Amino acid sequence: MNGPAALETAASPTRLLIVDDDEKLARLLRDYLEPLGYQVDLVHNGSAGLKLALEGTYSAVILDVMMPGMNGMEVLRELRKSSQVPVLMLTALGDEPDRIAGLEVGADDYLPKTFSTRELLARLRAVLRRSYLTTRAQSREEDAGAHVTVGPLTIHPEAREVMLDGKLLVLTPIEYDMLLSLARGAGRVKTREALLLEVADRDFESFDRSIDVHISSLRKKLGDDPKSPRFIETVRGAGYRMRKPRGEAWE
Repeated sequence: MNGPAALETAASPTRLLIVDDDEKLARLLRDYLEPLGYQVDLVHNGSAGLKLALEGTYSAVILDVMMPGMNGMEVLRELRKSSQVPVLMLTALGDEPDRIAGLEVGADDYLPKTFSTRELLARLRAVLRRSYLTTRAQSREEDAGAHVTVGPLTIHPEAREVMLDGKLLVLTPIEYDMLLSLARGAGRVKTREALLLEVADRDFESFDRSIDVHISSLRKKLGDDPKSPRFIETVRGAGYRMRKPRGEAWE
């Protein structure tokens, strides 16, 4: 399962693979990304990186171009024969011909190693979101008629309507998308980062807390007490989870 499927189905954080022979840089990137809700695997040569990228369930690969042995271009060329996982390429070479070559081979974006961590995060979120939106568009038709029910809450995606105890709720577009994401993954944790990628229509700062504001508003409309929630519970240090009914009773 390549691509951004982890955003929709996985209980664990969004998985990333960093392939770079610069071990210090790779560790710095991991230390920066993991507190944001990503799960990051590191590998330091091209052949091992290709093997993991093909076998793992990664949402994106951050791939260095200049590596001894099998370089990044060769890894990407082989990867694209069977996988469309988003790839963000890193290089010490900033020349336009090198950037164009990487994009032509199949990179989703290209970043010189003079980047700031903030720029890397913005580019990473952009490729993840494009991939997610493509996947969502492909599945929208088959999902259109499938309503989602969690206890007394029913969501009708084809009409973008939410009913609670038989009454229509008035939600903003972001509140609706967030509720649908949580409901489809009822019982599983959604990190703030995953929710941002799924519902956001703008760029966000590294530690943007707007998701918390939207969750607070959504809880009020659901009549939820955050200290004893009926629907959306906070998982400290992780994110949010829609409580899953157990039979006729709430967990």
